[in-house]
Amino acid sequence: MAMGRASWRALGTSVHVLATDGSDVDRATAVVGAALTEVDETYSRFRDDSELSRLNARPNQATVVSPLLMTAITAALRGARCSDGAVDPTVGRAMRLIGYDGDFADLPRDGAAITLRVEQVAGWRTIRIDRFSHSVTIPTGVELDLGSTGKALAADVAAAAAHRALGHGGVLVSLGGDIATAGEAPSGGWRILVAEDSETPPDGDGETICIEGGGLATSSTTVRRWTRGGISLHHIVDPRTCLPAQSPWRTVTVAASSCVDANVAATAAIVRGDGAPAWLDGLGLPARLVAVDGAVRYAAAWPLAVAR
Repeated sequence: MAMGRASWRALGTSVHVLATDGSDVDRATAVVGAALTEVDETYSRFRDDSELSRLNARPNQATVVSPLLMTAITAALRGARCSDGAVDPTVGRAMRLIGYDGDFADLPRDGAAITLRVEQVAGWRTIRIDRFSHSVTIPTGVELDLGSTGKALAADVAAAAAHRALGHGGVLVSLGGDIATAGEAPSGGWRILVAEDSETPPDGDGETICIEGGGLATSSTTVRRWTRGGISLHHIVDPRTCLPAQSPWRTVTVAASSCVDANVAATAAIVRGDGAPAWLDGLGLPARLVAVDGAVRYAAAWPLAVAR
């Protein structure tokens, strides 16, 4: 049975869909596309008309939100709790102040100097959720940004939706390197090229591994970078400083039971710095960490590389 594949761009990144039964790929693609459209309309930080933007514009008001936005916010708060605050969705204002205030494809790579201030984010504990009324309240001055978990959640949601629609076989969805699987893996597992840039072609530099299920996510300080006043910046913010994280790791890839969990761990590892390998080992999360000098270190039971 030949595998089906489809690729396009959405949410400002590359989208790849694989179906174990090639005849299913068109239907899987349609379902994934619809799911990503809903994600964009619901919690994009770069759309003034998104539900998230409307929520951010209503501080100190209990705002009823859709099931998808509630799921996304709940996932982000869970990620903050599990990472001891290393991944925090209240970094929205900090992201804007360091220059990441629009879709990355439209972001000027060079520009005038900006004022950078060391401060701490308000913190995820300031967000109030009322499950009875299905409402969320954010305090004044706080802007939610679901970037650290939102793309990974989109991959999880899209893969699950596609598999439900197909009713058989297996599906893999990759959003800019955040990978979610659902259903039965192909014989030998899903073959995945682990690289620092999600745009790397299949025959490019990297390490090929196989996973049977769950998710895989990569966080990196090397790809989404820009310069302001001669200072190089990147998109992984340390909640303790509101500035781009200073880390010994330039890229971290983690395998977990879901793409969201993998992404939280990968991002938290970069923020945690030197203590990340021991932290990942303690959680039993397989990981591949690339230091700023290119040295590679592994944590837990990282899958063995396979021939391409």
